[in-house]
Amino acid sequence: MTSATNSSGALPASVDAMLELLTSRGYLAERSLATVTYLSLRMGRPLFLEGEAGVGKTEIAKVLSAALGRKLIRLQCYEGLDVSSAVYEWNSAAQMIAIRMAEAAGDTDRDQLSSDIFADRYMIKRPLLQALEPDVAGPPVLLIDELDRADEAFEAYLLEILSDFQVTIPEFGTVKAPAPPIVIITSNRTREIHDALKRRCLYHWVDYPAAERELAIVKTRVPGISAKLSQQVVRFVQALRNQDFYKSPGVAETIDWATALSELDARSLTPQVVGDTLGALLKYQDDITRMQGDTLQKVLKEATSEN
Repeated sequence: MTSATNSSGALPASVDAMLELLTSRGYLAERSLATVTYLSLRMGRPLFLEGEAGVGKTEIAKVLSAALGRKLIRLQCYEGLDVSSAVYEWNSAAQMIAIRMAEAAGDTDRDQLSSDIFADRYMIKRPLLQALEPDVAGPPVLLIDELDRADEAFEAYLLEILSDFQVTIPEFGTVKAPAPPIVIITSNRTREIHDALKRRCLYHWVDYPAAERELAIVKTRVPGISAKLSQQVVRFVQALRNQDFYKSPGVAETIDWATALSELDARSLTPQVVGDTLGALLKYQDDITRMQGDTLQKVLKEATSEN
C-alpha cells in the first residue's frame, strides 16, 4: 500500500496491505492481529482486543487513526462511568439563561421554549456521540479503552451503539451515524466482559511478543540503541516474564527501559545499571524487591550470555 493511498483514508485492500500499513507506523504486528484488524475494517465490526496491560492494544487505534487520516476519539473507561460522561449532557447553565431571556422578552409558549432549549446547540457531546457525527475525512476511530474498568451497566448501554451505531436521547431523538465509526475496544481482563457485547465484535487476544519480534520492536522504537544492548534488554525482559511477579513488564515497559538505558549511554547490562533503572521496567515495589540478590544475578546471567 502506498503512502498516497494511506493519506487518502482508503481502507487496506488485503491482509498484507494491513501489515504494511501498521509497519509503516512502527507497529510490528503478528499476522493474526493484522488479519482480524483487516476483517474488522472490511466488515464494519468493532474489534475487541484483550490482553495484559502494555502489549499494544491501545496503540492499534492510534496507528489506524494516523495511517488512515481519521480522527481519533478516545473514551477512557473507569468505575462509575455514566451517560453524561460518555455520551452527552445538557448545558444547563446556558439553558437557564435562554429560559430567563425568553421570559424577559415575554415569550410564554412553553412547548416552543422546551423545543428550543433542547436544541443541538445546548448539547455537550461526549466521545460516544462525537463518534457518530459525520466527518469529511471519513468515519473516526473510536477507542473504548479498558472497558473492564467500567461497570456492567455501562456495557449494557453500549449494546445499542455497537448494534446500530445510534444513540437515543429522550429530549432530542435518535442520533444515527451516517457511516459506522471504526471501533476498537480494549480490556486488560480484570473482569469478564459480557457475551452479548463480545458477540457484536471480532475478538483477538494480544499476547506478549516472541523474543525476535520484541527485538525488532525495540530497534524500531529506540533507533539509537546498540545491537548488543537491545538483545540483552529483550532477553532480560523475556526472562522476567517467567518469574512470579505481580505485574510482568509489557512491551511498553521494554521500550521505556531500553530508552532509559540508551539515555544513560549504557553499553551492556550490569548489576549496577539494572538496579538503578528497574523502576522503568517494574512498577511495583514488591516486584523490584523480588528482583534482588540471586534472582537478579540469575536473570542477568541468562540475558548477557553469548550463547
